[in-house]
Amino acid sequence: MTSEEAEAILQEYFAPWIRQLGLRVEEVGERHAIVRLPWSDDLAREGGGLCGQAMMAAADTATVVAISAARGGFVPMTTVQQSTTFQRPVTGKDVLVDVRLTKLGRTLAFADITMRADGGSDITAQATTVYALLA
Repeated sequence: MTSEEAEAILQEYFAPWIRQLGLRVEEVGERHAIVRLPWSDDLAREGGGLCGQAMMAAADTATVVAISAARGGFVPMTTVQQSTTFQRPVTGKDVLVDVRLTKLGRTLAFADITMRADGGSDITAQATTVYALLA
């Protein structure tokens, strides 16, 4: 799957409010994807940091991209579980959401997600997701 094909998945299969996040596929591979969550003042919480809800939505959405890449295209799926740990705030920078599939089964997929501020090496947040593959 190319980055352009992955971008098309973002436009075709997600709710308008997810598309409004402005997510962009930076890289896609056999069992991974890197998606950019652009900084926006609209996503900042009191104090100026990027809100956790936006990062969680980006991680969840990027997981769909990674699974789609591994399966060779979009298939119906749904989130079963997501757990996120926030380690440091992000202010004024894009976030790179790096998804690595740890297991891709017939009916379930598991992923580890690492989020970093663009240009930074420190982890901003980490997440794990479990997805049910419906087809």
